[in-house]
Amino acid sequence: MNAKNTLAILENNQLAKVKPLDQNPAAVYLAGLTPKARRVQRDALNRIAGILTNGAINDCLAIPWDKVEYQHAQAIRSALVENYKAASVNRMISGLREVLKSAWLLKQISAEQYLRICETKPAEGETIPAGRELTSGEIAALMANCESDQGPAGVRDAAIIALGIAGGPRREEMAALDCEKFNPETGRLMILGKGNKERLTYIDNGALDALNDWLSIRGSNPGPLFYPISRGGEIINRRMTNQAIYSLLQKRGKLAGVKAFSPHDLRRTFISNMLAAGADIATVAKMAGHSSVNTTARYDRRPEENKRKAAGLLHVPYKPRYVK
Repeated sequence: MNAKNTLAILENNQLAKVKPLDQNPAAVYLAGLTPKARRVQRDALNRIAGILTNGAINDCLAIPWDKVEYQHAQAIRSALVENYKAASVNRMISGLREVLKSAWLLKQISAEQYLRICETKPAEGETIPAGRELTSGEIAALMANCESDQGPAGVRDAAIIALGIAGGPRREEMAALDCEKFNPETGRLMILGKGNKERLTYIDNGALDALNDWLSIRGSNPGPLFYPISRGGEIINRRMTNQAIYSLLQKRGKLAGVKAFSPHDLRRTFISNMLAAGADIATVAKMAGHSSVNTTARYDRRPEENKRKAAGLLHVPYKPRYVK
């Protein structure tokens, strides 16, 4: 089955009338998402719109979603499976279901039509999360580079890196942290995560020392935990952006001679190290802000380490010809 053969929603000029935004299922669904999720899912829905119209229209706001039936959803799934990994396919299909749910809530389709579309099966397959963990040597190199910077930026950047490794907040969560939500004595930190869900985590040992050093410079007044710092070393009283945190990590990585890494790699390092140290996976999931332990399990490197050790049990009788 392909979309071109099954879609009848273009017939009879049914695309001529575009619904106003407050009655458009796609617009209503997207309005309830965070800005980041809204960008991602609108792009996904635009791709689905292209499949529905055989490339004629690539705007999800110009599609008559009330005309989409089960066979169309199946065609969309087939087209997506041919071009994307299972996780991406399922995210896009989830967006499609949510749009049709909005259409049902707006009384544009029947419950039966919506439930039939929900029977579209998810794509099968599992991918290894992108990114990598930082080694202990790389972490030491990053901290040494920050320590060599005698200005306030060195202290701030050390605190950000330490918090990323020891607490695992997402980049946007890091930027949104407030000073009054951190207890410098106990290391207790309140993080505002996805869906405006608050969670508690605790920072200890060197990470707590790094954060307290930053507070000795920043001060304890309410407001953003991390401030921008000018090239002249002046602390600017406003919140850092997500991009600023990304940029400073890239800068520190280059200066320390560390292979390129992303802010999410600090989070991956936190989760992996916690699991490797024997922490309960349910506890780690709560600390990371994962709604499911299945998400946390994808960061568990212990099974891969077991595979590596198992491979070492086998021996192939080959003598190398060249000295390494």
